[in-house]
Amino acid sequence: MSKPCILLVEDEPSIADTLVYALRTEGFDYTWVSTAGAARQAMLTGEYHLIVLDVGLPDANGFDFCREVRRRLQTPILFLTARHSEIDRIIGLEIGGDDYVTKPFSPREITARIRAILRRACAPVSPTEAASPNSEYTACGSTALQAPSPASAPLWAHDEDRKRIHYKGVALSLTRNEYRLLASLLKRPGRIYSRDELLSAAWDEPEASNDRTVDAHVKLLRGKLRQICPESDPIETHRGLGYSLRESAV
Repeated sequence: MSKPCILLVEDEPSIADTLVYALRTEGFDYTWVSTAGAARQAMLTGEYHLIVLDVGLPDANGFDFCREVRRRLQTPILFLTARHSEIDRIIGLEIGGDDYVTKPFSPREITARIRAILRRACAPVSPTEAASPNSEYTACGSTALQAPSPASAPLWAHDEDRKRIHYKGVALSLTRNEYRLLASLLKRPGRIYSRDELLSAAWDEPEASNDRTVDAHVKLLRGKLRQICPESDPIETHRGLGYSLRESAV
């Protein structure tokens, strides 16, 4: 199995050079481009396990480019930005970003976050793990969903050891927090979980997030579930209370 390949979209050469060195040192394959247009071209000819995307590109807004990517692919996206406001972080998550780092940052932090996203989503985190036949993860590249299982497959299938959830026979491509959130709801269908409970269950540092973060991730989860079954909505919203998994959807 090939090494994880990263698409770096960053227009500031000094930042890009530092990140390229860090990626190379950590053993990742990479492609560096400086515009959204060049990124589109790269994605036509190559397959990437993760995109490191600067929000302020010379030819496009990174958030708009993320929306464009999400219309076709579920490749994990790590935003880089000079914007520090909470609303920008929320927007980045709501539109499909998997993580958000503000400048200035440590290159080691970026590579650590990349490994975490790949490990907790679906791709191998290093050449060594990628080559291991016992690796918990398989490379997902630019594919959003795995092929459906037979029609007799259960509505939900949760493999806790491998941190994988199937819905209607289809493996969901989930970020770490999406997985933890959905796994919490699956434990007790019908039970209403408050946003604070879901924050504590799905986030390592719940005090650094807020209710809007949970809402944004539930929205992303619903989008992924609707890709499989557009007419169903198994996650129920309880205004002023929180969320539950519909008992009829189990």
